[in-house]
Amino acid sequence: MIWDWAYAFDILPQMAEASLVTLRITVMGFAVAAVAGLLWAVLAMLEIPVISFAVRLFVEFMRSTPLLIQLFAVYYFLPMQGIILSATVTGVLVLGLHYSAYCAEVYRAGLEAVDRGQWEAARAINLSVPLTFRRIILPQAIPPVILPLGNYFVAMFKETPVLLAITVIELVATARIIGNDTFRYTEPITLAGVFFLVLSLAAAQLMRWLNRRLELPGDVA
Repeated sequence: MIWDWAYAFDILPQMAEASLVTLRITVMGFAVAAVAGLLWAVLAMLEIPVISFAVRLFVEFMRSTPLLIQLFAVYYFLPMQGIILSATVTGVLVLGLHYSAYCAEVYRAGLEAVDRGQWEAARAINLSVPLTFRRIILPQAIPPVILPLGNYFVAMFKETPVLLAITVIELVATARIIGNDTFRYTEPITLAGVFFLVLSLAAAQLMRWLNRRLELPGDVA
């Protein structure tokens, strides 16, 4: 099909609005993933009986099962239990929890990279475990893992089209709807790809900048 610039410019505002929806879902989902992933990593590291094992089991389950299956399970199972969530909220939660399992492994690597002497010194001066994490361990563990976390942010952004399966109208869903209405798919699908490319590159650059800003003294660039 021949490319129609007039048609492309006509649908551009609608595609731009859809891209903001996709970006908003990604940001909210990644906020869930970043916080929950850190919680899983800390709980697993503390070796709390039953709890640490349950956390490891949850992380392994989320990493070993497809995101689409998790989406369907939550979207269709929770209403049977009387819990009604919108498609968007379900998508944000499932994306966040799915990627929290991957973020947990990134955090774990960062936590294990902190010298054991730091823990022993904190214990020697009688610091509580929460204070040790907040004041000593996390400020050293987080900066080196910014880039790996950023990679998962970009991966999550590119995986948002799977939410179409539970009727979330994001960027690709909007392109499909426009194509169905006009029987022209070349322009909307191409524009969707361009938006994904531009926003992914922008997110990657932002993470590199943030990594440089948070770089610890003595780190090798």
